[in-house]
Amino acid sequence: MKLRVKVDYKTYSALKEVEKEYREVLEEAINYGLSNKTTSFTRIKAGVYKTEREKHKDLPSHYIYTACEDASERLDSFEKLKKRGKSYTEKPSVRRVTIHLDDHLWKFNLDRISISTKRSRVFISPTFPKIFWRYYNKGWLIASEARFRLMKGNVVEFYVIFKKDVKPYEPKGFIPVDLNENSVSVLVDGKPMLLETNTKRITLGYEYRRKAITTGKSTKDREVRRKLKRLRERDKKVDIRRKLAKLIVKEAFESRSVIVLEDLPRRTPEHMIKDVKDKQLRLRIYRSAFSSMKNAIIEKAREFGVPVVLINPSYTSTVCPIHGAKIVYQLDGGDALRVGVCEKEKERWHRDVVSLYNLMKRAGDVSPVPLGSKESHDPPTVSGWLRAKSLHSIMNEHKMIEMKV
Repeated sequence: MKLRVKVDYKTYSALKEVEKEYREVLEEAINYGLSNKTTSFTRIKAGVYKTEREKHKDLPSHYIYTACEDASERLDSFEKLKKRGKSYTEKPSVRRVTIHLDDHLWKFNLDRISISTKRSRVFISPTFPKIFWRYYNKGWLIASEARFRLMKGNVVEFYVIFKKDVKPYEPKGFIPVDLNENSVSVLVDGKPMLLETNTKRITLGYEYRRKAITTGKSTKDREVRRKLKRLRERDKKVDIRRKLAKLIVKEAFESRSVIVLEDLPRRTPEHMIKDVKDKQLRLRIYRSAFSSMKNAIIEKAREFGVPVVLINPSYTSTVCPIHGAKIVYQLDGGDALRVGVCEKEKERWHRDVVSLYNLMKRAGDVSPVPLGSKESHDPPTVSGWLRAKSLHSIMNEHKMIEMKV
């Protein structure tokens, strides 16, 4: 939680001295990690502590520990970006410094927060917002770690971290999730549900607006750039992903289930559009952001402590989960092949439903399909979105509150 406090000049100057020396230690720790090809906090601390302690005798020693920890995190993040080809520099650059604090460097109480500096401790008295009291009064504890950053105008931006002791998560079932261009399908209590996201309509709508704005005009024109900047396609899609992730994770948390997702490879859209010639379909697939949806669910699952299992997606929609036979898809009046027939027993399967059962089967549930051999396995389609309701209540009511996006 972020708290902003305006302090007097003396307090700000003392913290500014700490920031200056912390930055120097951080830069040396990063250089040591790069030259020795390590991101390990323990190795970096062992390599720089003695030298930095001699340089900064008045600085509390635990600032050197936390600076080494900061350097380790920065180097690890930089290495991951470099592997994905998204790094633009040869080494991590230290632009902004957020100073890490451990339990030796700060003390918290509701009256004031004390922070160690070079010569003494300084005290700041923040005003806590309502959300702070909401967590604090519900039994959340203040963690021993914290951070602060100095802003202009003698303002200190302080970051307080909450923690809570929770019971070990004991999974009782699986909730498989299949991601598609225009929908997300889930399986709860053996019942498939298809949640329409309208991503196709959003993508095409904004593409038509973009063409109308730029046709016959230069994109360097100020008015054109202003109109393009006002388009909010990304914001709407991010909003959809967050709502879906929260809906799925809350259902898994309440039913104590494991979320099962496809382990999508890197650059999934590029692989999918490789043999597609239709320009419009290529655009839709490329902007569907499957990996972003997967990451949104994983991130929200971490927040709730819900386990996530990633499964190889190969052949999940082309193999019958009951007989292991191939499913042959036929045109059903739509643009795509969505309904198929098992070659062995002739059951009819919807593509999004069969992938759910196969994901659950691969996750460890050996008997995931309590269905009749001749039943048509199609999902109920639900349009729109729901606030503050679980997927289970959606299926009981057979409706959702529509929210236009």
